[in-house]
Amino acid sequence: MTVTQIIFWILLADSLIAGYVTWFGNRVYWNNMAFFKRFMPLTKGWTAWYLILVLFIGDIVYFN
Repeated sequence: MTVTQIIFWILLADSLIAGYVTWFGNRVYWNNMAFFKRFMPLTKGWTAWYLILVLFIGDIVYFN
């Protein structure tokens, strides 16, 4: 496994976790973390694009 493949798997895990928090996350948790909410706006659209871009990077890493 190369370094680029390891980076891809880390990014994929991060994008899946971000998507889970965005779609199914507990609202009480985000209400208590208002300080971070200003800097990390987790919206469904942005996390979907993040996942798409990570999958695109994975396509480049594994098939080129």
